[in-house]
Amino acid sequence: MNIQNILDTYIESIIQIMTPYGTGTGFIIDGLIVTNSHVVSGLREVVVSAKKIPRTLAQVIYDDPYFDLAFIRLNSLKNPKNTLKLSTDTVSDGDTTIAIGHPYGLNYSVTEGIVSRASRLQDDLEYIQIDAAINPGNSGGPLLNAKGNVIGVNTFIIQNANNLGFSLPFFYIQEALDGFVTCGKTNIIKCSSCKNLIEEKKIQNDYCSACGVKIEVAKLRRKGYKPTGATKLMEEILLSLNINVNLSRRSQSSWRIDRGTARIDINYYENGIIIGDTKLCGIPNKEIEKAYDFLLTQNAKFSYLQFSISENSIYLSYLIVDSSLTLEEGKTALKRLLEYSDKYDAILINQYHAIKQKKDEEE
Repeated sequence: MNIQNILDTYIESIIQIMTPYGTGTGFIIDGLIVTNSHVVSGLREVVVSAKKIPRTLAQVIYDDPYFDLAFIRLNSLKNPKNTLKLSTDTVSDGDTTIAIGHPYGLNYSVTEGIVSRASRLQDDLEYIQIDAAINPGNSGGPLLNAKGNVIGVNTFIIQNANNLGFSLPFFYIQEALDGFVTCGKTNIIKCSSCKNLIEEKKIQNDYCSACGVKIEVAKLRRKGYKPTGATKLMEEILLSLNINVNLSRRSQSSWRIDRGTARIDINYYENGIIIGDTKLCGIPNKEIEKAYDFLLTQNAKFSYLQFSISENSIYLSYLIVDSSLTLEEGKTALKRLLEYSDKYDAILINQYHAIKQKKDEEE
C-alpha cells in the first residue's frame, strides 16, 4: 500500500485536537481517540475535529502521564469504514514508517521515513526512533508501517535536531487499552509512581489514593482552564453574543467563528492590540474602481469597523487596545463584525464581481 492510499484509506481515523494551550493529533482505535497526555494538557474536555467530525467537545476519560497517553471519548463517534489497527509485527531497524498529523495546523500532513532504531530507551521506557519529520502538532498522531497498521504514537522530538523523532511503541498502547477496558470505569488517571489506575473521584487533594504521591494531572484537571484579564473579557463578550467559546477558542488568545461564507478571526497580541478581522473575497478582475468606491463609501459610514485590502484580499476589521476594551463596546463592535462579514462578502461577490475565497481546512 503506497502512502497516498494509506492516507486516503485511514484519513477519517485521524483527529485534530485543540486546547487553549495548543493543538495536536489523535487517532481512532476501538471507538476511542488515542493521543498523548501532554496534548490534552491535563484538561477534562478538549475540542476535536476530523474529516467527518465538525469541531466538537469531547471528554478525556483516561490520562496516563507515565506512558504519555490519553484516551478521549466522543459520544457521537462512529468507527470509520476503514479502521486503524494496532500492529502485532515486530518493528525492526530500517522498516518503512509513515507519520500522519497536523503540524503547525497544516492538516493531514504525511511524512515517510525509516526506523532509525527499533528500541531506544528513554526514562525506563522503550521508544521507536524514526527519521520521518515530525513537528509540533504531530504529537499524538499515529506512526504506521507499510501495511498501514499502527506501530506507535508520535510522542516527542529532540529540539534543534534534524528528524530525530520518537514514538511510543504499539505494545504500550495495547497495554494501556487493556488496562482501561479491564478497569471498567471512566475518568481514570494512571499514577506515575505506583502505576495504579485511580478513579478521579477517589483522588483527595490531588494525592494518589494508593501510594500517596501527588498527581499533577489531577490538580490540572481539577483547576481546569480559566482565562484572565483581557482574555477573560473577550470571552465574556463572545458569550454575550451566544457564541460557544470552547468551540471557537483556538488558543488562550485566539478565537475563530464561521458565519455564513465568512470566517472571523479574533487575536489578542502581546503588545495589547486586539484585532478581529475577516478575510472576505478577493478584489475583482474588472471594474475594480467601482469596488474601491464602494469600500471607501462604506468606510465613511462605519463606526468600529473598517475595510482594507491586503495582498489582493478584502478585509473587514475591528481593532482596539486592551486597556480601552469594555464589555459594551466590544459586544457592539463584534456583533457588527459578525453580521457585516457575511453580508458584505455576498454584496461584493454578487454586485461587484469580487472573487470568492477558498477556505483552508479547519485548523
